[in-house]
Amino acid sequence: MVTPMTPDRPREVSRLFDRRSLLRRGGTFAVACASARLVPGVTREARAAVPDDAASAEDLIGAISYYVTDSQNTLLDVARRHDLGILEISAANPGVDAWVPGEERAILLPTAHLLPEVPREGIVVNLAELRLYLFRGESVETHAIGIGRDGFATPMGPTTVVRKTENPVWRPTAATRIDKPELPASVPAGPDNPLGAHAIYLGWPTYLIHGTNKPYGVGRRVSRGCIRMYPEAVADLFTKVQPSMPVRVIAEPIKLGWSNGDLYLEAHPDIAQLDQLEDSYAFTPHPTSRPPESFRRRLLDKAGDAAGRIDWDIVDAELTDRRGIPVRITRAATATTIADNEAKAGDPGTPGRNPGKPAISRPFTGLY
Repeated sequence: MVTPMTPDRPREVSRLFDRRSLLRRGGTFAVACASARLVPGVTREARAAVPDDAASAEDLIGAISYYVTDSQNTLLDVARRHDLGILEISAANPGVDAWVPGEERAILLPTAHLLPEVPREGIVVNLAELRLYLFRGESVETHAIGIGRDGFATPMGPTTVVRKTENPVWRPTAATRIDKPELPASVPAGPDNPLGAHAIYLGWPTYLIHGTNKPYGVGRRVSRGCIRMYPEAVADLFTKVQPSMPVRVIAEPIKLGWSNGDLYLEAHPDIAQLDQLEDSYAFTPHPTSRPPESFRRRLLDKAGDAAGRIDWDIVDAELTDRRGIPVRITRAATATTIADNEAKAGDPGTPGRNPGKPAISRPFTGLY
């Protein structure tokens, strides 16, 4: 049962996410994932089937919670309040109208994230999930972003922060002024400036991380290549970045990571599905009978000695659903489940998996 709450105080549910929790409410919303690093203990059996480098790994940050709407809410308002993009929140709540979500509707807030599999330093921008990460020492934070639209792709690769400016002047590029000849040569700071009040200039000329005077564009593919953030988010980021800070822009739609001895998968919609979300607040899943071979090898490499604990049915389901939510894909370690899952995974050197379903020695209840 959903407990009513005031709109500015969403309820956080302290249990690790598993797919069974999501399905328990008929797919309406999920309850999941306690605060980062606040997780249940690992069983002795699970420790025995966890790679040494994963036993102490913590790749999962944030907390999943849900939010009950009132008659004044739009999903765009809810998204901004929680530093989420509108497509991000729509993917987690398929079929919910962004402008008229309805009153007393429980909205899943996808505010738990697996860290991208890149060096954890400086700024990391993952275009595939429309999200920026800032790594500083042992701390990490993340923010929703808007990126380049078709024909104006945000560049990928390594670069650095060159400088940062408060109340920047916007000088449209020559190409922009050809497309929009009515634009002036420069736009001073103020409400008409699309850069907002803060701009972080990168080593790539004409590409910036900046605020916006149109916050509803955050979390969408609508810019001419720059990286947009909510005004309040970029104001915070602005105080924490310095010239020469490394920046890495990647596209990683499917992430894998360890948390407390279990392996998690987080799959995001592809570009075509993002376009569908723009149009109808839902997208067509791409059912898969088995993961692509390249991904299967990557998953097995990541799992290491825990490969026999992978629940391939959950993997297939998450690669189909792509709701952008970290989901646990390893079972509790028992001799039966390991043997059955190894049989289902098949020999890594041979194509395909055993199409039969694994025999589960006991009901799968997740971590409670």
